[in-house]
Amino acid sequence: MELIQQNPDITAYLAASEAVDHEHPVVRALARRLADTHPGAYAYAEAAFVCVRDTVPHSMDAGDLRVTWRASDVLELRTGICYAKSVAYAALLRARGIPAALCYQRLADDDGANPVIHGLVAVLLPGERAWARQDVRGNKPGVDARFSLEEERLAWTVRPEFNEVDYPVLYTEPHPAVLDALRAAPDRPSLWRTLPTEL
Repeated sequence: MELIQQNPDITAYLAASEAVDHEHPVVRALARRLADTHPGAYAYAEAAFVCVRDTVPHSMDAGDLRVTWRASDVLELRTGICYAKSVAYAALLRARGIPAALCYQRLADDDGANPVIHGLVAVLLPGERAWARQDVRGNKPGVDARFSLEEERLAWTVRPEFNEVDYPVLYTEPHPAVLDALRAAPDRPSLWRTLPTEL
């Protein structure tokens, strides 16, 4: 699949925003700590991936009812669903000048029912010609996502026979359907009823 930049200007994938708030002190402090022990863009990108994947529990796995959507909140409160964790990872990458995009899959149950949008991050490291998608959702039995620039190591591979989809667009900001759902939800059970099913 060929990934498509929503914005042809690569600097758009370095920008700070309300959600990807990489200028926030919480994000900056963590980025500095990771960079101090992992110099170099590749080592830093992998360390930031592992940090978000492993130290910010997916709120469903942890039974956490809180909903986060700003990168700084995700990192400070240590909770979030895939969308929020992706925003946090994108912010950590952008904080070190590494272009990061938000991208998505449409996943479903084994019978194709109950579709839902799943959030990913794409990274473009110095010297690389292609974006590489990463999945910081958080591992659990049956899920083993890893940082990789070559072969994708995502939590799930889409199954077209169940109407699952890899969306090719690389967004500079969370998709409006995703961000609207996160911002409107008072808690995770409410969010679960309003998660987007397609983009």
